[in-house]
Amino acid sequence: MMSRAPGSTTGPSIADGLSGGGTSAARHLRRTMSASPTGTLRLPGRIHFGGGVRAQLPELVQQHGRRALVVVDAALATTTIVTDLIDAVRERGITVQIETGVQPELPVPSLDELGVSARRFGPDVVVGIGGGSALDATKIIALLVAHGGPLANFYGENAVPGPVAPIIALPTTAGTGSEATPVAVVSDPDRELKVGISSPHLVPVAALVDPELTYGAPASVTAHSGIDALVHAVESYTATPFDLDWSSAQPVFTGRNLFSDLLALEGVRRLGRWLPAAVHSPSDRDARREVAYGSLLGGMTFGSTGTHLSHALQYPVGGLTHTPHGLGTGLLLPYVLEALRGDDEVDARIADIGRALGSTADDVDSLADDAVRITADLGARIGLPPSLAEIGVAADQLPRIAELGLASGRLVAISPRPATAELLLGILQRAHVGALRTRSTS
Repeated sequence: MMSRAPGSTTGPSIADGLSGGGTSAARHLRRTMSASPTGTLRLPGRIHFGGGVRAQLPELVQQHGRRALVVVDAALATTTIVTDLIDAVRERGITVQIETGVQPELPVPSLDELGVSARRFGPDVVVGIGGGSALDATKIIALLVAHGGPLANFYGENAVPGPVAPIIALPTTAGTGSEATPVAVVSDPDRELKVGISSPHLVPVAALVDPELTYGAPASVTAHSGIDALVHAVESYTATPFDLDWSSAQPVFTGRNLFSDLLALEGVRRLGRWLPAAVHSPSDRDARREVAYGSLLGGMTFGSTGTHLSHALQYPVGGLTHTPHGLGTGLLLPYVLEALRGDDEVDARIADIGRALGSTADDVDSLADDAVRITADLGARIGLPPSLAEIGVAADQLPRIAELGLASGRLVAISPRPATAELLLGILQRAHVGALRTRSTS
C-alpha cells in the first residue's frame, strides 16, 4: 500500500492515479536500475497533427454514432473557430449537445452532476475541446456515461471496469498532453491532494492536435502549459525502469520505456528551442506548431512511463499557493535534476537532456550541468518566478510539503534516485531561495 503522511486523508490520492497506485500495481513493480528496458505505448487509435486537422472531427464523430456531447471551455464556446467546427458536425446529421459547465480544478461533485446530465442525453461519442481541464473532464464524463457514478468508485489505477464512451480530444493549449494519456486529475474536497483516475480505457480514440487552436492562448497559459510539457518529457526520459511481471495485468505507469525514450528527447528538443518564441511572439506560427508538437510528444511518452519528483512536489505546492500546475513543475524541474545527480547512469541521461536542449559540451558532467542551467534559464525567459518564496511558500511549510510529496508513493517510485524526506526537503529548500548549485550564466 502507498505510504501516507501523518494526518493525510486515507484513500487513493494523486499518486494512485498518476503512477500506478494500488496493491496490485505494487506486486508488479520492482524498482531496479539494472532492468532490461521494455516498451509499452498506450495511444489513441488515431492521432492527427498539423494545421487544419480539426476538419477531421465530423468524419470521426460520424464513425462513432449519431449523438455527440461536446465538452468545451466556456470561453471558447462562442468563438468562430469552435462554432464553425460544431456546425460542420451538425451538417452530418449528428445531434449535438454542448456542455460548457466545467469548473476550474474539476471538483468531483460538479463532475458527478455533469455525468448524470450526460447519461440523460445518451451520447455515442464525447468530444473535448479546450485545455487540460476540459479534456480531463471529457474523460470523466465519458467514464460516467458508460459506468455511472459516483466518481469516487474509480479513484486510483485500473479501477475503470471496461471501455468508456468513445473520446475525441482537441487540445487548445500545448502542455498537458491529455489528448494522448490514460489519466484524469480531479479535486475531491475531502482530500488534501488532488486525485488521479488512470486506466487505459481513458485514452481517447482519436486526438486532433491542431496548432491553430492554440493561437488565442494567453502568454502565461502558453508558458505554464509549455514548460509542463517539457517536464513531462524530461521526467519520462529520466524515469527509473522496473521489472514487470508480464504474466499479470500491468499497472498503467511502468517507468522507463524504450519507445518513449525516442519521443521524450524529441519533445525536449522542440520545446527547449521554441517555447520562448511561442510565449513572447504568440503570432509566430512556427513556434506554435513546434510547441504543440512537443506537448503531444510529452503526453505520448509520459502516458506510459509516468512522471516523478517535480510532479510529486508540485501537488502540495499548488494546493497551498493556488498557482498553476505548470508554473510549479517548471520552477521545480532544475532543482529536481540537480538533486538526481551522482549516479553514472542517471547523469548520462541528464546529459542527453542537456544535449537535446542545445548544449555543445563534450563530457557527461558538463552536459548534465548544462541541462540544469538551461532548464532554469528557460524558466526565467518565459517568466517563471525564481523561487518558491516568490509564490508565497513559507520556509516553515517546506517539511510538510516534503512529507506530502513523499506520500505520493507511485510518483516518487518512478524517480531514478530513491526518494527520501531528506532528498525532497533539500530540493524544496534550494527552490525556496532560488539557489542552484549550478549557476545560470545567461
